[in-house]
Amino acid sequence: MDLVDRWVALAGPHTRHIGTELDRRYGESHRRYHTRAHLVAVLDLVDELAGHADDPDAVRIAAWFHDAVYDPERADNEERSARLAARMLADTDVPDAVVARVVRLVELTATHAPEEGDRDGQVLCDADLAVLGAEPERYAAYAAAVREEYAFVPDEFFRAGRAEVLNGLLALPRLFHTPAARERFEERARANVRTELLLLNA
Repeated sequence: MDLVDRWVALAGPHTRHIGTELDRRYGESHRRYHTRAHLVAVLDLVDELAGHADDPDAVRIAAWFHDAVYDPERADNEERSARLAARMLADTDVPDAVVARVVRLVELTATHAPEEGDRDGQVLCDADLAVLGAEPERYAAYAAAVREEYAFVPDEFFRAGRAEVLNGLLALPRLFHTPAARERFEERARANVRTELLLLNA
């Protein structure tokens, strides 16, 4: 099933134009990590973790929109992606309450800090951050792709900014919130992040 068909299976044939537009966005030439492959990985993991969610379809829709706007030179991509979701879903038969849920979930990916009882937010955040717990080779490819997306930033500033992000992750009491993702990814994610920090400071 291609990406647009996957969207249609979720949201209905009358929304095909939205799936087509989202597919186009994830295929933008400036993206190196936040691509169609990342979207598919997030969608697949949301499916795996769906049993933990209160509204798995809202999480799936939010996953589609979570990086729909991606400009590495701006700091408000999540907010702009959430606004895009509200605008595009307004013309569909997705209930207003679900649209509001989707918007909130997309905004949550700015911090990846869902509340204790926010099961939908926990699923989306865990799916989005799962790459941190990937095999070391895949993690290295992810880190390299992120660097490519920020190619316009000089090395000195990139290293400082990236180190701040990574140290912030390590300072969190836990990176993953669903039991399944925590068991599968937490330990390796922390090892990967520590390794990247060592390489940045080498």
